[in-house]
Amino acid sequence: MSNRPTKFMRETLTIKTSHVLPPDTNHHGTLFGGKLMAYIDDTASIAATKFARNPIVTASTDSVDFIKPIRVGDAVTLEAMVTYTGRSSMEVFVKITSEHLLTGEKAIAALSFLTFVAIDENGRPVEVPMVVPETDQEKWLNETAKRRAEHRKMRKRESEELAQFFSE
Repeated sequence: MSNRPTKFMRETLTIKTSHVLPPDTNHHGTLFGGKLMAYIDDTASIAATKFARNPIVTASTDSVDFIKPIRVGDAVTLEAMVTYTGRSSMEVFVKITSEHLLTGEKAIAALSFLTFVAIDENGRPVEVPMVVPETDQEKWLNETAKRRAEHRKMRKRESEELAQFFSE
């Protein structure tokens, strides 16, 4: 049993809503993927910082799965939450929903997982609390996180091998 403090997932919930305006969109009238990715990193980093109460750095953007276009005039809402913790790392899940503001129609537009590491003033990793899920959805996210973490480690090894290959 660990002596680490605990925090509930719900304590990290971070919600950001933005209006999608023409400068945020491409020639198809849909939100730029890079703009959404910036929103994702910003919202997820707030959730991670609320959890760690330390400075954090983005270790990886594990996935951004674009499911439905987000159109000019829509509202886009991001909900981020810490779902799993290692010693100093935190997995953050972000659910992105679009809403047609005139009809009220809502849809999940994208899903994303990111990993952050808490650091001290010298940039060294510091221990974070253990996350505690409560709802069925939170428990599912927490229980399936180890599988995502293994995939993340394998992908990082492959990226390191690729970087080595290209640096020769």
